[in-house]
Formats: sequence, structure tokens, C-alpha cells
Amino acid sequence: MKPSKDISRLIEIMAALRDPETGCAWDAEQDFASIAPYTIEEAYEVLDAIQRGDMQDLRDELGDLLLQVVFHARMAEEADRFDFGDVVEAITTKMIRRHPHVFGDEDAREAGMAKGMWERIKAEEKAERRARRNAATDEGEKSGYLDDVTIALPALTRALKLQQRAARVGFDWGAPRPILDKIAEEIDEVREAMDEGQHAAVAEEFGDLLFAVVNLGRHLELDPETALRATNEKFRKRFHAVEHGLTAEGKGLEGASLDEMETLWNRAKKMK
Repeated sequence: MKPSKDISRLIEIMAALRDPETGCAWDAEQDFASIAPYTIEEAYEVLDAIQRGDMQDLRDELGDLLLQVVFHARMAEEADRFDFGDVVEAITTKMIRRHPHVFGDEDAREAGMAKGMWERIKAEEKAERRARRNAATDEGEKSGYLDDVTIALPALTRALKLQQRAARVGFDWGAPRPILDKIAEEIDEVREAMDEGQHAAVAEEFGDLLFAVVNLGRHLELDPETALRATNEKFRKRFHAVEHGLTAEGKGLEGASLDEMETLWNRAKKMK
């Protein structure tokens, strides 16, 4: 089988890999749940390539992400639920529906994208999805307003989206500064839980603290994942400087004292 720019070749390759008799044993034994972490990982690797400005890596990582879509579609096809063509049809339907000013009739194109139209169309789609989910659940498990915020998102991102959704109906702080007081309150509650020695309570209050910090970032128009990612990289670089400094002194990380590492850390902070 030869490589191709035609998507059908990738679909054929996945079908061959999933064949229980002649395919790859690892690919054939996977299911939606086992593949899901790889799907998330590939999305992050796409982001990493974008942030590094590496177009060759971006091409490859987009291919890896596309493979994940094909993988899930193949498993769904095997279960007689839907196939890759249905996935394409669903997204093209959504894009056409959300852009009446581009794909609609002449009147719609002339009117352009009216204020609020995008949100109204998305709200209609979410209402339809909620109704579909409700039809498949018991009466006592009806979907709520926030249930469309997928639980599979990274926790910081999901916190942000939950807050954004609640803010649309007025459940929100009016300004960022009062949230600082809320953060201080949450810190006090973490301290109290620590004093009581209840690990479960500490975990709960720590989560509340993180949620409040995300809320502050939202009001400051800062994405928590992006901000934390930048801090992670800053920490990595500074720690690398500590390691390099110790090596220059003929020492290693394991044999260095905390005071020695902190001295080098503060030096790295000044260098930025």
C-alpha cells in the first residue's frame, strides 16, 4: 500500500490495522476509552508545534490528530453507529448552518453576520443536543445548562468554560478586584482544612482556590492554560540554569544543598 494525499487511503489503512485477523494486534484491541488520552495528547502536540512556529512539525502533528479522528470513526463504523463520512457531513452541516451570511440565500448574504447571530445559532444547536441527550436518559437525569461543557477538557480549561457559560446568564463577578478577596478567603479555608488534618477537606478547598484563581484570570482576559504553560516553561528554563550552574561548579543536582540551588535560582531569575 502506497502513501496518498487522498483521505480514503488513510481510512483504508485504519481499516487494515483494525482487522482482527491480519491487522495490528495493538490497534485491533483498542476502544474509544483507551484511545481518548492519545487524542488529547495529539491536540496538545499540535499546539506545541504552533507555539514553536515549526511548520514541518505542525504538518506531521496535524496528521497524527487526523489519524485520531479516523481511528474513532473506524471504531464507530465497526459498531454500526457512524463512519468517517458521517463525521464530515456533521461538521459541514454545522459550518454551513453557522455561516448563513456566507452560505445562505442572497438575502442572508446581504444582511451579513448580525450581532448575536453566531451565539443564537450555537444556542439552538446546544438545545437540540440537550434534547437528544435527555431523550436517552431517565427523567431524573435531565441535562442542565452547564452540561454541554465537556468533562474531558483539562480541568483549568473546563473551569474557565463553566464560568464563561454561567456569566452569560448573569452569574458572575462584576469586576476582577473582589475576586482577590475571594482568593484570600479560599486560602484561609485551605489553611483551616490543613490545621484540621482532613485530607479530603484540603483537596476540596484547594480545588475551590484553583477555581477562584481561574475566575480572576478570566476577568483579566487571561487563559489559565496559556498562562500556566508559560510559567511551566519559565520554571523549566530556570531549573535548567540551576543544573548548568551546578555542573560548572563540578556538582550535580543530587549532591547540592537547597541553599546552593536557591542561590543559582535567584541568579537565573535576575537573568530572565
